[in-house]
Amino acid sequence: MIDMLVRLYDLPESQGLYTKLMENGVVLRRPGAYELHLVQEFVQAHFSPKWVSEVKVAFSRQPVACFIATQGKEILGFSCYETTAKGYFGPTGVAESARGLGLGKALLFKALEAQREAGYAYAFIGGVGPKEFYAKTVGAIEIPGSDPGIYVDVLPEPPA
Repeated sequence: MIDMLVRLYDLPESQGLYTKLMENGVVLRRPGAYELHLVQEFVQAHFSPKWVSEVKVAFSRQPVACFIATQGKEILGFSCYETTAKGYFGPTGVAESARGLGLGKALLFKALEAQREAGYAYAFIGGVGPKEFYAKTVGAIEIPGSDPGIYVDVLPEPPA
């Protein structure tokens, strides 16, 4: 899967989306270190053990390099950055039951804005699945020759 590049100095406006979600009871925030086990459980239940490993890396940073979307006391989605490598966005995911609300877009913006605030001009999205989403949402462009990129020598999961 190809990598993509995002111009962080040219991100679209996001406040309107954040306000809409907040009006619907969704909170976007960095989790506290004391919530690592809860975020790990969410990612394990909905996504990949490899992503759990990356969440642990995000929590090892200060500030925590992860954002979550919650409603009430329920985690609906997450996004991380600087887990695979410096300047990288991801992993990110939204629970199936919460898709279509704009959470993926909002979590993407939160992480990319944090990278911009940290001084980066560009961010990488590694091993992209939904290329059209990233191109449309943040103007991401494909990086030629980036497949398989950094994920070239990944160990296989053990048999179940």
